Amino acid sequence: MDDIKIIKGNFIDTADKDSFRINNSSYLIVDGELISGICKSLPEQYKSIQIIDYDDSLIIPSFTDLHIHAPQILQRGLGMDMELIDWLNICTFQSERKFENIKYAEEVYSYFTEMLYNFGTLRSCIFGTVHQAANEILAKQLIKNGLYAFVGNVNMDRNSPAYLTEKLHDSLLQTRNFILKYRDNERVKPIITPRFAPSCSHELLIGLGRLAEKYKVPVQSHLSENTSEVQWVKELYPEYRNYSEVYRKHGLFGQTKTLMAHGIYLEPEEIELALNSDVILVHCPDSNLNLSSGIMNVTKYLDLGLKIGLGSDVGAGHSLGMNQVIVRSIQSSKIKHAMDKNCRVLKHSEAFFMATKGNGSFFGNTGNFDKGNFFDALVITDNSPLSGKPEPLDSLYRFLYYGDDRNISVRYLKGNRI
Repeated sequence: MDDIKIIKGNFIDTADKDSFRINNSSYLIVDGELISGICKSLPEQYKSIQIIDYDDSLIIPSFTDLHIHAPQILQRGLGMDMELIDWLNICTFQSERKFENIKYAEEVYSYFTEMLYNFGTLRSCIFGTVHQAANEILAKQLIKNGLYAFVGNVNMDRNSPAYLTEKLHDSLLQTRNFILKYRDNERVKPIITPRFAPSCSHELLIGLGRLAEKYKVPVQSHLSENTSEVQWVKELYPEYRNYSEVYRKHGLFGQTKTLMAHGIYLEPEEIELALNSDVILVHCPDSNLNLSSGIMNVTKYLDLGLKIGLGSDVGAGHSLGMNQVIVRSIQSSKIKHAMDKNCRVLKHSEAFFMATKGNGSFFGNTGNFDKGNFFDALVITDNSPLSGKPEPLDSLYRFLYYGDDRNISVRYLKGNRI
């Protein structure tokens, strides 16, 4: 019984995307790292164990962010009057150049990992830069702060400024070294990370696909974010039918677990390919709006059966708070619906599911309070000046729409308070 914890509070999670699951004033039993069950009345065998009682506080699964650029954390809000390609060339590449400086990388990544912790994003999939030393600093900071992540050594060998353009051999060697260094790490794992097809030569994509296959490493990149970008890919890779096929033919689209951010302008063949591949399309509503890229038809994709995740996409996205990303995904769907009544509005439960259970599936058994899952959770305090006890679902809505890190009083990861 030494490893047993009894957590009492108001629990909200999702078993599926269609509805919330609410357990008011209930007991959740944690055995070590894993959830043993949740119940209204505590079984007799647990009566001698001291209860950790959070009273009327709300307890939800911790957040997972499936698309985020760590080096862009200080870039939020900058260049938001530009579209994607100009934003990359004028703002982003200059910002990422600074990570040649080890001291700068240490300061920025210490701040970045602290912010992830503060906002309750305890698991994430992260783009680094082309600088291996800086990427290792990022990994060390994540480990130091007790967080779980996939970290990508970014690859770029063409159509990039000289100070970020890698030589083919060096890019592949550095990626291989990063894989070997972190593939057995408990908290930080490697993920193959071509920035996007335009910044990678045919030979580099082939090499990355081979590394993914050889070491069974997942993949993350960008797909169909901007109309100019899509046209550019067609010009660079005219022998392929579409953007998705460029990745697929190089072993980078579902041959191992794959995250593709954005996916706004998918052709019917690409939708079919994603449906039949181990691919999650990561919806990034903030950056889509900030860079005038467009709006993913997220409900159409969900209704077709596509796997859809959510990402903050900092720094084109301006907030690390996944509660805000949830809200923006709903708001974006309302704009889409206003423009086209055939596009339905995203439900709160669907958006919440994506940020918790759906995103968490990339990491395994996390994201809700099912038996056998890791107890990864946030304790939310409702500071609303209302009389009486707030209804748990009302507390959740308030937190999603105008809450922030100050409302998160306790964080649990794998059964332990961190």
